[in-house]
Amino acid sequence: MPSDPAPACCSPGRDPRAPVPDGAEPTSAASVAGTPAHPIEQVTVPPGTFAMGDAHGDGRPDDGEGPVHPVELDRFTIDASSVTNDAFAAFVAATGYRTEAERFGYSAVFHLVVAADRADVMGPATGTPWWYGVRGADWAHPAGPRSSLEGIGDHPVTHVSWNDAVAYADWAGRRLPTEAEWERASRGGLEGARYPWGDELLDHDGERPAWRCNIWQGRFPATNSRADGWLTTAPVRSYAPNGYGLWQTVGNVWEWCADWYGPRYYAASPRRNPTGPRNGDRRVLRGGSYLCHDSYCNRYRNAARSQNTPDSSMGNAGFRTVAR
Repeated sequence: MPSDPAPACCSPGRDPRAPVPDGAEPTSAASVAGTPAHPIEQVTVPPGTFAMGDAHGDGRPDDGEGPVHPVELDRFTIDASSVTNDAFAAFVAATGYRTEAERFGYSAVFHLVVAADRADVMGPATGTPWWYGVRGADWAHPAGPRSSLEGIGDHPVTHVSWNDAVAYADWAGRRLPTEAEWERASRGGLEGARYPWGDELLDHDGERPAWRCNIWQGRFPATNSRADGWLTTAPVRSYAPNGYGLWQTVGNVWEWCADWYGPRYYAASPRRNPTGPRNGDRRVLRGGSYLCHDSYCNRYRNAARSQNTPDSSMGNAGFRTVAR
């Protein structure tokens, strides 16, 4: 029997002991009149069948990356990149939406980048001590109240919960991808490959190996050499797109999917257009983030799965949207 699901890889969950402020239930922005143009470039993924799951034995058994199974999907369009800070700012400006991190009053910030007064640092998260709960940390203040979005408008928005991502998607006339749609899009037409570009993590074509995604280099969680150029998020159009034209589906930030998480779902998944378990208490996250490192988390792969509660927010999770 699989053990109880661990917190999302390298990410804390919302502390169930934390006080819930009045009016903290999810806010819907779907009733806002009109839908301004969604500014993220779209990619069309053709209809077809692919082999979903871990074909290499890389995954942790409790994550439920197997068995590998055929999945048939209809045509859909998907954002070429994660939703950016600039795009999310336009949504907030148009709707007045307040994220759950703002309404709860805090979010999770990686310990090396906290920008807050000592009084605003609530301490390390249980089980993931590299995360600090920071009062005033939110999508517009990703390192804490003494930070801003200056110079990072083209980086992925972070500190958005699953509920926040759904609110944005509703406003844009779109939705979150199913887990199957996300994996097919991330594979970019490469059947069974570990990564969006193939099976090798590094690019060995030049004089020295080059990084193909934004993940951790060094000793996690204390020292990052920044060999790929980044300590935290990178612009969404960094590195090279995959065969379908999607940028950074692995590394950089985790991306929320529509599905409830079920570690044994693949064994019972329908072949055509699966949408995940009917219910649950955690939603699927895909793709890994800038904190992934083999010593702790090798989930920066096409087949890798993680999960968290739908009200959780942290500095390494964002999303992209789809439509049919």
